[in-house]
Amino acid sequence: MNDKTEFKTNSMNKLVQFSFDHMADGVCITDWRGWVMFSNPAAREILEIGEKKNGRIWEMIPFVAANDELIQLFIDAISNKQSGRRGRVQFQNTKGEMLQLLVHLTYSEEAGGMFVIVITDLTRLEEVSSAFERYTSPEIADMVLSTPEGARRGGNVREVSILMSDLRGFTSMSAHMSPDTLVDVLNHYFEEMVHVIYQYRGTVIEFVGDGIFVVFGAPKDDPDHAVHAAACAIDMENVMEDVNRWNIERGYPELRMGIGINTGDTVVGNIGSRDKMKYGCMGNTVNLAGRAESYTIGGQIYITEYTAKAIGEQLEISGWRTILPKGADHPVRIGVLNGIGGKYRKRRNQENIAWADVPNPRRVNVYPVNQKDVSREGYPAVITGISLDRQYCRLRSETGLEEMQDIMMDVGDGSYGKVIRKEEDEYIIAMTSISEEWHVL
Repeated sequence: MNDKTEFKTNSMNKLVQFSFDHMADGVCITDWRGWVMFSNPAAREILEIGEKKNGRIWEMIPFVAANDELIQLFIDAISNKQSGRRGRVQFQNTKGEMLQLLVHLTYSEEAGGMFVIVITDLTRLEEVSSAFERYTSPEIADMVLSTPEGARRGGNVREVSILMSDLRGFTSMSAHMSPDTLVDVLNHYFEEMVHVIYQYRGTVIEFVGDGIFVVFGAPKDDPDHAVHAAACAIDMENVMEDVNRWNIERGYPELRMGIGINTGDTVVGNIGSRDKMKYGCMGNTVNLAGRAESYTIGGQIYITEYTAKAIGEQLEISGWRTILPKGADHPVRIGVLNGIGGKYRKRRNQENIAWADVPNPRRVNVYPVNQKDVSREGYPAVITGISLDRQYCRLRSETGLEEMQDIMMDVGDGSYGKVIRKEEDEYIIAMTSISEEWHVL
């Protein structure tokens, strides 16, 4: 070997050694029996292999239950001389830390047979991915992390179903809660609702105050998005019974939720700047879902005629009404969803109103509410009954009230409700926001 060749060989060896010493992945080389012949610093750090430690690679790993899968991976691959064997496994080190590893084994017949084992520590990536999923939906996180277009700005039009939910009267209720109680109540409520939403392939776009904005059919395609949205809404309302049972046990107030659903073409995609983006949905389909939700009282689900048409004949709907949404050029029908057949066969749990005796009917003034603006002109009425849970009242008024009309009554600093139906000469009012004085009527 001449000086030039020797210099080139030494330089290449140093380059290879430098690469092994500074790469993030662990590399081990074993003979055909599994005896470790070489390990780079990353491998020794990950598997806690000392430089002078000698033996088969699986013998160097702590024999604890959490490491069984990794140990068996090494034994099976090396015993059967498997090339290209790959596995994603856990590894518990001597400090008790649990690592997530990707292990790849390659077998070569050269030099009597040997294995090259590459170990990638995915623990940090798993932590980042898990945190990302908690701040967004798993579907969005998967799209951003695993697809080339996931992090690009831009959108496309597709048919989806939008679900909007909101807690009735929670803004005024929260004014009387401590910060810790408020966060505790909302966190438990959101946790229960999101669990249901994920069961039906829904994607949570965002929490808006105490409301939830959900899309079905994006970012992943779902041909049954309308069915899933309707079934999900029924389950969400039914689960509110468990939410309120949990609240009552802790002395927290009961919650009432309304839901609106609409189906149609929507612009979906990444919206924002280079520094700050979010996955969102925009367009009239979203606006109409929010409009439908605004007509609900606690425990109601309003769906539009477009969602009903997309689902077909599987629905039980009552109380159809026609509305003209702001900015729309034609009326739209919405109805109260009570049940769905087909695959899911679900019904909304019926709420029975238990009435308390009111020996002295309360005279009040009633003010119509339009687009959240309270009319200055009121008219006299009489509260003739109040439900035991203070969520409903009976109202007698000589001035006619329309079904689903919002009203304010001068009880305390103002108590708000919605007319849900007329029974003989009285109106049944669902309270949407009540004052302190309302509780002592």
